[in-house]
Amino acid sequence: MPARLRRIAAILLRLFYLLRGSSARIVPLFAWQAVDIVLWGFISRYLDSVSAARVDFVPVLLGAMVFWDFLVRALHGVIIAFMEDVWSRNFLNIFAAPVSISEYLAGLVVFSIATSILVLAIMVALATAAFGLSFFAYGLMLVPFLLLLFLFGIALGIFGAAIVLRWGPAAEWLIWPIPALLSPLACVFYPLSALPSWLQWLARLVPPSYVFEGMRQVVAGGGVSLQSLLVCTALTVFTLLLACRAFLGVFRHAVRTGLIARYSAESVG
Repeated sequence: MPARLRRIAAILLRLFYLLRGSSARIVPLFAWQAVDIVLWGFISRYLDSVSAARVDFVPVLLGAMVFWDFLVRALHGVIIAFMEDVWSRNFLNIFAAPVSISEYLAGLVVFSIATSILVLAIMVALATAAFGLSFFAYGLMLVPFLLLLFLFGIALGIFGAAIVLRWGPAAEWLIWPIPALLSPLACVFYPLSALPSWLQWLARLVPPSYVFEGMRQVVAGGGVSLQSLLVCTALTVFTLLLACRAFLGVFRHAVRTGLIARYSAESVG
């Protein structure tokens, strides 16, 4: 195995040992997603029972919730793995070893891939068994939808790690509200047209809005615009590259100014 891959594997192995050694780290991987599925599953069933419209709310609302939780899990997969090194004061030890910043980021991303796939499998099994959600309703578009949401979640996670690296662990509180702040613009549960006109242009800059618009079109029996899919892909890739560039820039600044050497809970400023 090449040395680069061995170093990435070492980062993954450390994160795996952290999970294996603590149930407090394992349970949150899927606990909140399970709560969301149960909540939105019952809401969807209730709306099906009282609505006169011929709309199946299970794939529209519960499916949207599963998709959104998958994005959030991808974000958390990166940021929580990064914060483990911050909380344990292990960040300096990582870079005292012969590990490059790109290898470190690759390890975080691969860890997020592994945990996100595991959580997605659990969510799909629970939503299917408890509420009859069939992911075949989304057809072949399921793959690009999930891939784009995952990449955007990774981008948010890397950007969040850059914020903490720049302003210190006390800036952690800025990271966790990111999904809640973006969800209105992502149009998770309603169409883009439900937003005020002055907000619609801003929502068009948020890649998940195209995914959820396309998801509703597929469930309604229509097709997804190729142009919308290409715009979403371009925005997602741009966001990911921008997040990586921001993290690398912040890391170089921290090394150059010595901020990384005095990294502690008080190093905000």
